[in-house]
Formats: sequence, C-alpha cells, structure tokens
Amino acid sequence: MKTLFDTTTLRHHTLKNRVWRSATWLALADNEGNVTDEIVRTYEKLAEGGAAMIVTGLTSIVKHDAEIGGGVKFYDDRFIEGHQRLTSAIHKHGALAMMQTAIVDGPVDALTTEQVEDIVRQFGDAAHRAEQAGYDGVQIHAAHFFYLSKFISPLINHRTDRYGGDQRNRSRILYEILKDMRSKTSDDFLITMKINSTDEYPGGLTIQDFLVSCKLMADAGIDAIEVSANGTSHTGVKAGRNEGYFRAAAMSLAALVDVPVVLVGGLRSVEKINQFLNDTKIEYVSLSRPLIREPNLINRWQSGDITPSLCVSCNTCYRTPGHQCIFYLRKK
Repeated sequence: MKTLFDTTTLRHHTLKNRVWRSATWLALADNEGNVTDEIVRTYEKLAEGGAAMIVTGLTSIVKHDAEIGGGVKFYDDRFIEGHQRLTSAIHKHGALAMMQTAIVDGPVDALTTEQVEDIVRQFGDAAHRAEQAGYDGVQIHAAHFFYLSKFISPLINHRTDRYGGDQRNRSRILYEILKDMRSKTSDDFLITMKINSTDEYPGGLTIQDFLVSCKLMADAGIDAIEVSANGTSHTGVKAGRNEGYFRAAAMSLAALVDVPVVLVGGLRSVEKINQFLNDTKIEYVSLSRPLIREPNLINRWQSGDITPSLCVSCNTCYRTPGHQCIFYLRKK
C-alpha cells in the first residue's frame, strides 16, 4: 500500500516522501535574470516545509528569449554562482533541487533544421551547467504553451523536416534534448519532463498525441513525467470533491509506461492523494498553490494534522508580488 509519506528512490536519489513542489514562476529575479536573496529565501522556506523535491520556476536557457517579468535566466556560466546559493538552501533541509529548463517563446516553422539542433545543444549545456550549480536534476518544460509545448503541438508545428509531420517527429526535439542532456551530465543526474496532456485548443495536442510523446520519452529513459495541460490552475477546487483534475490523463500514462508519473493539479487532502496513489500506478504528486498558502503543509500533515490545505483556489496569488497568498499578505 502506497502512502504520501513513503520513502522512494529515483535514479539513486532518496526522496523522503512522494511530494514535489511544482514549478511556479516567482517574478523575483533581477533585471538580468539573476537569482536574488528573496528567491533563495522563498525556496528555502518551501524546502523547510517538508516537500521531498523542489522544482524551481521556469528558467530560460537561451540568451535571446521572450521576456517575462522577473524571470530567472541560465544561458551562461556567470549565472552558476547564484544558483549554487539556491541549491545549497534547498539541500540544507533534506530536499532535492530540480531546475525547470525552458524557452519562453520563439518561432517553430521558421527555424532551419540546424537552428533546431542548436536549441537541443543549448538545453544540454544548461543541464551540464545545472549540475555544476548543485542541482540534482532538471525538468524539461513542455507544458503551458511555452516554447517546447508549442513545438510538439500540431496546431503550431507544420514543419516538413525530421522535426515535423507526425507526433513522433514533432516530439523528436524532446527526445534529442534528453539524449544531449544525458551525454553532458553524470549517471546520477535526474532528467524529468513536464508536459501538456492537451493544449485545450481545437487542432492542438490531444490525449493520444500526449501519450505518443510520453511513450517516446519513456522508452528513451526519462526519469519521471509530470502531467499538466494549458489550463494550469483551476478555480473552485474543493477537498474531497473535485481534486486532481489531470488525474485521468496521468492514470492513462501511468498504465502505459514504466517510468514514474507525477500528478499535479487541484490536490488538497491527504485522503484523496493516498486514494489516487493506491487506485492507480501514479507514484508522485506535485503541489503549488497549497504550498503558496502553507509552505509548511507537508510537515503539518506528517505531524498528524491532516486537515485539508487551506488553499481556496482563488488564483489571486498569481497577481501578487512574488506570488504570495493574499491571506498571508493580509497578516503582514
């Protein structure tokens, strides 16, 4: 019988429970994309709160990327020192540190084959750099209609070279990124992926397309897959009633592949999480908004107080400085 608080192993790494902190953009980097003291404090507080894996927010790995306010960047070795401070703060509390590697946006059809190959190499270089900075692994960000999720979408990708045509070819960029990352990192280094289960647009990625992409990556040796979609944060989630809104897609994937599947989206109670873990082949759960409201939530649950998360799914946190809970800000 699986429980939320099981100790597990992922590529030689021990995770003290089955909880991941899902990557969330904080908008706290400086104007050059450097890690700031406030970013370090935020992640240290999350690690102190008990989650086994801390996935940092979207980190852009190319120099000439679309801008998002306060976004962290990692396209050059000069960023390593700041991230070493971050990983040290996370490791201090017994959590693993994983960087979410991404490109915010860019062209798909207009790129030459050689330019796509260069993108692949830049992801591999970022993984090598991340290991130097002390990260235990990276997450390839292919969700939320950022660049890689657009690249694998039939709505956006109309290429006629080896990176287009059918879903396997559209996903070739993910496969080659994984292979390049593996060639530039140690055997212990974790490489995972977050991916849309659907684009939620007519003509976009379907569940069937998603499964094709994930099977390709599973066969290629990805360490875990976190299942999301374009509609990232639903409102109106109630503990015990409508938790786990991506669970159907995650269940389908877990039944298909042998790599661990991570369920994210609308998880609020220990009871439901344990039910999902035991009724399916899902191995891990990933939380964001509940940990924004209560960074110490996992410790609270593990201490015996298993009342559901206080998060009311209002999504107001996404409109506050540093993406803090509005109820927390009111207490200051």
